[in-house]
Amino acid sequence: MRRWGPWIALGVVVAVALAVVLWPNGEQSPAARAHELETQLKCPECQGLSVADSQAPTSRAIRTDIKRRVAAGQSDEEIRQSYIDRYGDSILLAPEDSGVSLLVWILPVVVLALGATGIVFALRRNREEPHLHPTDADERLVERSRADG
Repeated sequence: MRRWGPWIALGVVVAVALAVVLWPNGEQSPAARAHELETQLKCPECQGLSVADSQAPTSRAIRTDIKRRVAAGQSDEEIRQSYIDRYGDSILLAPEDSGVSLLVWILPVVVLALGATGIVFALRRNREEPHLHPTDADERLVERSRADG
C-alpha cells in the first residue's frame, strides 16, 4: 500500500479536478449560450478560427444567426445540427463523440497511457534486476587480487 498511496492520491486529485471543470454550472444566460456555441463552430472562411474569434463576414453573420436562434428558444443541439446540415461535420471545431471522430480523439490518449505504462514497467523491472553480473573470469580476478594484496 505504501507504494500505491501516491498514485491513489494523484488519481483522486485528477478526478476531483475533472469533476470541477466538467460539472455544469446551472442555467446559462442567452449571451453565454450564444458565445459557447460560437466557440464550438469553425469559421467557414478562416483557417482554424472559431466563429467567435473570426471577423470574417460569414462568421459575423453566423454569430447574429446564433443569437437570433437562442432568442427564439432553439436548443444548443438544434442550432449545432442546423450548421452541420448546412456545412457538414467540418464546421465543428471538436468532432462529435461517436464513431471514427471519437476514435481520432481517444486514440492518442490511449497510446500515451500505454506508453507511460510500458515505461513504468520497464523502469520497475530495471530497478529490480541488477545491471551487471560478474562472470567467472571476474570472480577469479578478484580472488587473485585478494590473495596478492
